[in-house]
Amino acid sequence: MTEQAAVSHAILEEDRLRADLYDYLGVLLAGPPNQGLLDQTARLSGDDTDLGTAIAALSRIARHTQEPAVEREFNALFIGLGRGELLPYASYYLTGFLNEKPLAALRRDMAARGMTRAPNVYEPEDNIASLMEMMAGLITGRFGKPASLADQKTFYNKHIGPWAGHFFTDLEAAKNSVLYASVGAVGRVFMEIETQGFRMSAEGSA
Repeated sequence: MTEQAAVSHAILEEDRLRADLYDYLGVLLAGPPNQGLLDQTARLSGDDTDLGTAIAALSRIARHTQEPAVEREFNALFIGLGRGELLPYASYYLTGFLNEKPLAALRRDMAARGMTRAPNVYEPEDNIASLMEMMAGLITGRFGKPASLADQKTFYNKHIGPWAGHFFTDLEAAKNSVLYASVGAVGRVFMEIETQGFRMSAEGSA
C-alpha cells in the first residue's frame, strides 16, 4: 500500500463523503457543468433528510437541463455584462468590497497550509468554488496530511462559515437561477450541517 493509499484508507467514510460534496459544489461553482456532469448529477439519489431532499431536487432538474442552457444561466449569475447577478467572494459578502481583508487573511492561511492558486486560475482565492475545493483538500490531505477536525473547524469558521450560507441562500433565490437554485439549496443545507457538526464537536470536547 502506498503512503497516499494508506492516508486515503485512514479517512473515515463520513469525512470522505463530506469532502466529495465539497468537491462537487466546487466544480459546479467554478464553471458551467458539461453534459457529462449534468448526466452524473441526474443519476444522484436522495433520501428523506433535508440534504437528501435537496440533492433529489437537483437531480430532477439536471435531467431536464441541457449544457447550452446551464452555460447561459451560469454566465448570467456569475459573469454578466460587467458583473453577474451574484459576486461569490468572501471579501464582498463580509465587507461589501472585493479584495479586502478576508482575502488577505485567506492568503496567509493558504500559505501556512501549503495551498497555492492554480496557474490557470485568475480569480481571487476567496471565491466560493476555490473555498469548497480547499475544504475538501483539507479533509482528504490534498495539501499534505489530512487536517484534524479542529483545524478544519478553524478554517471553516474563519473563511467559509461567516458567509457561505448567505451566498447559497442568495443563489437559491437569484432571479437567473434554475439549476443553480437547487445547487444553492444543497449548499445551504450542507453549510448548516457543517456549522452544527463543528459546534457539536466543540461541545463534545469541552
